Amino acid sequence: MSAETMAPLMFVGLVVFLLIGFPVAFSLAALGLAFGVVGIQLGFFVPDFLANLPFRVFGIVSNDLLLAIPFFTFMGTILERCGLAEDLLESMGQAFGALPGGLAYSVIIVGAILGAITGTVAASVIAMGMIALPAMLRNGYDVRISTGVIAASGTITQLIPPSLVLVVLADQLGKSVGDMYAGAIGPSIVQTLLFIAFIFIVSLVAPNRMPPLPASERTLRGWALWRRVLWGMLPSVGLIFLVLGTIFMGLATPTEAGAMGAVGAMLLAALRGRLTVPLVWQGMDSTMRITSMVVFILIGSTVFSLVFQGFYGGRWIEHLLGDLPGGRVQFLIVVNLFVFVLAFFLDFFEIAFIVIPLLAPVAQKLGIDLVWFGVLLCVNMQTSYMHPPFGYALFYLRGIAPKTVRSRDIYLGALPWVGLQILMVVLVIAFPDQITYFLDKEVTVDVDKVQIELEAPQSGPAEDGSAADDAMQKQLEQASKPAPESR
Repeated sequence: MSAETMAPLMFVGLVVFLLIGFPVAFSLAALGLAFGVVGIQLGFFVPDFLANLPFRVFGIVSNDLLLAIPFFTFMGTILERCGLAEDLLESMGQAFGALPGGLAYSVIIVGAILGAITGTVAASVIAMGMIALPAMLRNGYDVRISTGVIAASGTITQLIPPSLVLVVLADQLGKSVGDMYAGAIGPSIVQTLLFIAFIFIVSLVAPNRMPPLPASERTLRGWALWRRVLWGMLPSVGLIFLVLGTIFMGLATPTEAGAMGAVGAMLLAALRGRLTVPLVWQGMDSTMRITSMVVFILIGSTVFSLVFQGFYGGRWIEHLLGDLPGGRVQFLIVVNLFVFVLAFFLDFFEIAFIVIPLLAPVAQKLGIDLVWFGVLLCVNMQTSYMHPPFGYALFYLRGIAPKTVRSRDIYLGALPWVGLQILMVVLVIAFPDQITYFLDKEVTVDVDKVQIELEAPQSGPAEDGSAADDAMQKQLEQASKPAPESR
C-alpha cells in the first residue's frame, strides 16, 4: 500500500461516516487522527509531521476574521425578534397588496433587506414564515407558492452581504472578506430580480393562485402608508450602511463592522421597546451554539486536511479534476454537480471546511479567480437549504407552519425555486462580469515603460556648486563605511 492510496481511502471513510450519521466535526477529527497513526506506523510520514497540528489549531482560535461570525449571528438573532421584520412585511404588503402576487413580491423584497442586515437564513425564514405565511394563506394564496417563496427568499440571505457563508469562504480561500462581499453584490441583485420575474410570470399565467389583497385588507393609504414604510426602511438602510458601508469604504474591518452591527441591532430593539434581558439572553445562547459548532467543525477539518495532505491528497484531487478534457469549463461543471449533490447531506459550513480547501488549489492552477470561484460556490450552496427533504429552510418552515400545511406541499413548493437557483449558477458561469465588475481592477504596470524624472539642480555660483558636490561626496563616503561592531 502506497501513500497515494491512503488519500482516496480517507475520502471514502469520510463519506461512510457521514452516511452513518456521526457528527461531522468528530468524524473529521477521528478519521484524521486514525489515519495519521496508520501513516506513521507504515512510514509514510514521520511523527514530527503531526506536531504541526497544535499550531494549526492555535491559528484557528486566534484568527481575528472568524470573530465576525459571532457578531453577525448575534445581530441576526436580535433583529429576528425586535419587530423589524413585522414592520417591513406589513408595510410592503400594504404597498404591493393591490397587485396579483403582491404579498409574494413583498416577501422577496423583505427577504433581500433582511439578508443585508441579518446574514443568517434561520432568522429570515422564521421571521417571514411567522408573519407572512398566515396572511398569504388567509388571502387565498396557493400553499406551495406561499411556502416556496418564503423559504427561497430566506436563502437569499446566504448570498447577500454580510453573509456568514462569504466570511467562511474568504477565510478558506485566503481572500479578503471585502472582496467577497463586493463580488456577491451582482449575483444578489440578479437572483432577487430572477425571483421577482418568476412571481410576475406566475401571476400572469395563474393569477388565481396569488390574488391581490381585497380593499378591506389594505387599510393604509397616502402618508400613513409612506410613514409605515419609512419606519421600517430607514433603520434598515442605516444598519446596512453601518455594516456594509464601513467595510466597502475601508473604514472598518469585517469584525469591527460586525461589532457595530450588533450594537446597532440592540439600539433598533430598544427603539421599538423590545430590548429585554430574555431577548439578549436568547441572542447570546444562539450565538454561542452556532459559534461553537463552527469552531469544532473547523478544528476537525484542519486535523483531516493535515493528514490528507500528508498522504498527497492535494495531488490526488489535482490529478482527478485538473486533467479533465474540457479544461476550466468541465472543471466548473463537475465541481458544481459535486457540491450540489453534497448539499443533500451537508450544510454549507461542512462543505466550506471540507471541500473548499481541496478544490481551491486546482481552481487556482487552472487560472480561475478565487473570489469569483468562491461566490459561484456560494450561489450553488444556497441549494443546501432548499433540497427536499433535508433542506434546513424547509425544516424551519415546517416548524412554524400551521398543521394544515402538509410537509409534501412544502417540499414540492421548493422545487421550482431550486431550479431558479441552479439557473443562477449557470448565469454566473455564463456571465462572470456580474461578480468581477464590482471588484477592484488589478493595475498592471509595464516596467519597460517606467520613466523616472528628476529635476535638475538650480544653477548658482560655481563655488556654491562645488561646495554642494563636496558635501554630497562626504555623505556617500560616510554611508559606505561599515557600521561599528556592537560590544
